[in-house]
Amino acid sequence: MNVLEIKNAPLIPITETVIYPGISTRIFVNDDIGNNIKELIVKNNTLAIGLSTKDYKGLVQLTADSFFRIGVLMKFDNIQKSDTGFVIDITTINRVKIYDFTFEEKQITASYSDQEDIMDITEAEQQEMILYIKGLMKDLSNKFKGAEYFISILEGLPSLEELMGYTVPMMGIPLKSKQDLLEIDSIKERTLNFIDYIVREKDSVHLQLEISKKYSQRKDKSYREAMLREQLKNIKAELGEMDGDVEEDEDYRTHVLESDMPEDVKKIALKEVHKLENTPPNSGEGNVIMNYLDLLLEMPWVSEKKEIDIEHARKVLDSHHYGIDDVKKRIIEHLAVMKLKEDKQGSILLLVGPPGTGKTSLGKSIAEAIDRKYVRASLGGVRDEAEIRGHRKTYLGAMPGRIIKGICNAEAKNPVFVLDEIDKMGISNQGDPGAALLEVLDPEQNNSFSDHYLEIPYDLSDVFFIATANDLSTIPAPLLDRAEIIELSSYTNGEKKRIAIDHLLPKVLEEHGLTDQMLQIEETAIEAIIENYTAEAGVRGLTKQLAKISRFVSEKIVSKTAELPFIVTTENLSDVLGNKTRRHEKAGENNKPGVVTGMAWTTVGGEILFIEASLMPGSGKLTLTGQLGDVMQESATIAMSLIRSHLGELANGFDYFKYDTHIHVPSGSTPKDGPSAGVALTTALASLILGKQVDSKLSMTGEITLSGQVLPVGGIKEKVIAAQRSGIKTILLPKDNERDVPDIPDEVRNELTFKYVSSIEDVFKEALGIELPEPKLVLNRPNMEPKSQLNMLKK
Repeated sequence: MNVLEIKNAPLIPITETVIYPGISTRIFVNDDIGNNIKELIVKNNTLAIGLSTKDYKGLVQLTADSFFRIGVLMKFDNIQKSDTGFVIDITTINRVKIYDFTFEEKQITASYSDQEDIMDITEAEQQEMILYIKGLMKDLSNKFKGAEYFISILEGLPSLEELMGYTVPMMGIPLKSKQDLLEIDSIKERTLNFIDYIVREKDSVHLQLEISKKYSQRKDKSYREAMLREQLKNIKAELGEMDGDVEEDEDYRTHVLESDMPEDVKKIALKEVHKLENTPPNSGEGNVIMNYLDLLLEMPWVSEKKEIDIEHARKVLDSHHYGIDDVKKRIIEHLAVMKLKEDKQGSILLLVGPPGTGKTSLGKSIAEAIDRKYVRASLGGVRDEAEIRGHRKTYLGAMPGRIIKGICNAEAKNPVFVLDEIDKMGISNQGDPGAALLEVLDPEQNNSFSDHYLEIPYDLSDVFFIATANDLSTIPAPLLDRAEIIELSSYTNGEKKRIAIDHLLPKVLEEHGLTDQMLQIEETAIEAIIENYTAEAGVRGLTKQLAKISRFVSEKIVSKTAELPFIVTTENLSDVLGNKTRRHEKAGENNKPGVVTGMAWTTVGGEILFIEASLMPGSGKLTLTGQLGDVMQESATIAMSLIRSHLGELANGFDYFKYDTHIHVPSGSTPKDGPSAGVALTTALASLILGKQVDSKLSMTGEITLSGQVLPVGGIKEKVIAAQRSGIKTILLPKDNERDVPDIPDEVRNELTFKYVSSIEDVFKEALGIELPEPKLVLNRPNMEPKSQLNMLKK
């Protein structure tokens, strides 16, 4: 009596098939299993057990119950990497019986013994069975085109073991049946069962061919395609390749009846189902109906109520966004109202600010803060009304608009929906998308939004809409009226530095596969990057510069030419980023008469600008250069009129008609316009004519009227930040802009002196140190007393 010899060997899980002994074949495995096999080959261990799994869900989830108990001992001949895993060439040796398993991290070992075959068949009987099996397989293969290669291989197989090993894995029988066949010890019984499977397979193919022939004679092409699809589904089910969770179920009526659609929507859906049931299979109209029903079934119809946790929301906003305290306060107040008034219709915010100030990311943070789904649609460049309202479903290629599509993608009726760049929508002959957006953003209308494709009013009142824009001037007034506007202004250099250290740098390091043990950037270097390599209101350019540094260091690490950690300082910054790319205007030491420092707002923050005026012999002509827009040209004309009417005796008899005046604003390649340069233009002319210098550390902004009143302007925060950065010490502001000063960061405000003016007299007093006399009016009307002349003027 032979004593069983128990041995140990690595175990390779075989998925979705069964391997038989006595053959050389090729198997395909995933990365985890393939990497294990590579390790075995490296260790010169080319023998392993191939054992089929009952239900493979991943290498680390396998247990002893996941396996059958009879497998094969196999030898690895070759291994190659493929797109989806590894390709392994193996030779199977003999059957083995498994006793126990040892599971380690991504490695399985099993104890086994050889499973001997019972040789209860003679050599002659084997040869007869081989000939019979080959005959059956030829008969079966001849039913298919291109089977010659399979038959030629079959002819060269000399043994029953090789015939079974080559043929069984390709047969359309269940995995359990293939394993049962492998576990039979008797050669005779195993062969007879194998023949039985072949005969059944042959009969099944014959039956399918007969059915196919009848259908081809009686039905048209669409019915044959339907039959083939059904056959394909059955074949996949037999092979275990079909996932029951995602299996397409075409019973639309059942789905509609079981859905959470409102009753009126169900009635419409059931009418469409009735049309579909009476439509020929695979017809164009049937596809249109199915697409429409799919949309109705995918749309969320019931809103999930979620309690808003204000403290949690405040923590999320603070952790994701540095600074912008006023903005976060406004958002928290809005959320508090939503919490108190649960039936609040249409929550709509409009975040306005320069690029890179965090408008879109704020929307994502709000979604996280109130635990709602997040969805975004970019409207920049949209010129077709159908992008908002969708197309009529009768048109070829029709689809719903971006609003309904976004709700469908979010799989929630109350998501946070960010509408990006609504200021960049256009108008074309396809309609005005901005006008179509009015219904979406109107709390009184969006509870019954009508999409052309959906054709059913849909309630958008639970959606939290957040629109973003860079410029309010291009947004239609009716659209602005429907949203609560929250402005995001420029970040100060200090805020940018904190954002870079706390948020941007960790994110950039992670994206480039680096750690703070590999790359470190000193705070002074970050300040230098902000000052000398970026020109923006936000931090997008700063992020790009940090990414550029990370790429530089990554190359050094890969080429092993850098010592770690690589520390970026102000001394080596130019070696990494190159020469400075940004030059800010700086206040000079002394301004000549006629030169005044103004302030301007741009889309990338604030800047100072120099206004220069000069005189030359002429005839009273006014020349303007520097690419000034209509508003600034009008301001210059008003400034000249003010000077002529107000300077009076101070001008010492200056004859305006004997000189031409030239006003220039440097950086002529950059267009300039806006209602904020009147004060600076008037002061520059007065400085020129009176020959008085204006303090070079004094900057001013404000618009002027013909009567000499100073009007308030916008963009005060950005302008003042730019002035302080440029070395300005004193700021002249319109009196009505005094309320904007508290919005300026303390670090900037504390270094400046603010003076407020309400008239041109105040401006001249602060800027030039002069008191204007009362303007004298002289009318050259003969034969009329001055009093009568004045009365006439009043009339």
